[in-house]
Amino acid sequence: MRAEVESLEDAIGYRFRNRTILECALTHSSHAHETSAVLGQQPARDNEQLEFLGDSVLGLLISEALVERFPAFAEGHLSKLKAHIVSAVHLYHVAEILDLGQYLKLGRGEEMSGGRSKRTLLVDALEALIAAIYLEGGLEPARKFVRQHVVGEAALEPLLAEGSPKDFKSALQELARARGLPLPRYIVMKETGPEHAKTFMVEARVGRDFFAQGEGNSKKNAAQKAAELVLEQLVAASETRPPSLG
Repeated sequence: MRAEVESLEDAIGYRFRNRTILECALTHSSHAHETSAVLGQQPARDNEQLEFLGDSVLGLLISEALVERFPAFAEGHLSKLKAHIVSAVHLYHVAEILDLGQYLKLGRGEEMSGGRSKRTLLVDALEALIAAIYLEGGLEPARKFVRQHVVGEAALEPLLAEGSPKDFKSALQELARARGLPLPRYIVMKETGPEHAKTFMVEARVGRDFFAQGEGNSKKNAAQKAAELVLEQLVAASETRPPSLG
């Protein structure tokens, strides 16, 4: 490999006891077949099977993280978020941040054709790496890696900025209903600024215990921001402390 794997282990936050499985995760089929042809042996293991397994492990851990992060979201919203996170575009970005390309074991043809920066090779290697972590360390270190590098806030921000998958008012209403709480109320607390550039402050309230204020350039945007804050309060609230229902 062109770089010592220790630096990769530092980047991913996991130290392999068995370097063989890590090397397998980083070995492209072109290298395995080329090496076997030169040595006159059966092809060495490449990362294709690990990539197959890693795809499933990744899907499970992303679904788990999204359900925990957005407990009130409908299946359709969760599916949109997941589709973004498992897309080749996003996974390629993750692989680039980890500088995964420099660690790949490639055949001469792939090396000459720029394989270290090819999207498909990097995405496959990333999924194989997740499988390698899972097989050696179990689900917990794989979960830690995915949540830190793949499904963190930075991963969600581009999609959430579009607004469509994240309707905080709807999510807040769903969660309040699910927990037997009063439905959210929204009150315009203040309007400031000239007519062409007003700023609104809206308070969202669920019962007596959960409330927050948000500001925006429209009542709708302000209400969404307030709903987001109250939603976070509900998710974080202790189950042992029953809220007031007034």
